[in-house]
Amino acid sequence: MTETEFNDLVDLTLDQIEERLDDAETDIDAQLGGGILTIICENRTQLIFTRQTPVKQLWLATKGGGFHFNYDQAAESWVLDSDGQRLDQFLTAAYREQAGEELTFDLTGA
Repeated sequence: MTETEFNDLVDLTLDQIEERLDDAETDIDAQLGGGILTIICENRTQLIFTRQTPVKQLWLATKGGGFHFNYDQAAESWVLDSDGQRLDQFLTAAYREQAGEELTFDLTGA
């Protein structure tokens, strides 16, 4: 994967997450800029996505720790580097744990 392809993929993924948050019927603030997506939950905790171009990973910081995702081209999905869990499944669980709210993320094609 080229650097341009990686950056385009991260942009698409972060845009999809932001759109899902915009559509949610909850008090969530999402700020996207410079390849960083900050999700501010109603309880004021944050989930922060950053692109890591040198290693071609998407990183997620939560109150539970930092997590690194690689893009699996065969599965057309970001997967957790430690166990292969899909980003959308991981984010749904992380959001539930951190925000105390239910919000499902579907990142197909990203």
